[in-house]
Amino acid sequence: MKLNESLLISFILLFSTTLIAQENTTKNPKRAAIYSAILPGFGQVYTKQYWKIPIIYGGLIASAYYTKENHNQYSLYKQTYLNRINNQGTDEFTNIYSDNELLTLTQHYRRNREISALLFTLTYILNIIDASVSAHLFDYNIHEDISLSIRPAYIANNTSGLSLSIKL
Repeated sequence: MKLNESLLISFILLFSTTLIAQENTTKNPKRAAIYSAILPGFGQVYTKQYWKIPIIYGGLIASAYYTKENHNQYSLYKQTYLNRINNQGTDEFTNIYSDNELLTLTQHYRRNREISALLFTLTYILNIIDASVSAHLFDYNIHEDISLSIRPAYIANNTSGLSLSIKL
């Protein structure tokens, strides 16, 4: 029984690596989107646009960092404000900020935290959209003969204008 299982596993591994090794000229947009949803940047690997991966991770890491930093500042000022309201001793901001200024700082850092979280979410969603669009356009053929030119044109009766020429 163990011999049959090991033969079956070997056959499956051999077959799956053979399928992976074959070069595919078209990419499945749904698969690219799922790959990017599971692991950001993996859809870009699937569509062979490796240069986008550092941009994606840069956006995700930066927005996660600012979300954490803004949350820490929000928590600090909020707790300080609540301690002042409840008369629980002095704090490090006693002679620096008034109660209204602490409330303003609390609201400021809460808003920044929410914006940073929104930017993280948008970066993640744009990662998925980019992978899907790149898969759609993977085998799109761009000819070298495409051009657009705008030139001055002189028409009869001494009038002038612009000539727009599109070559496909």
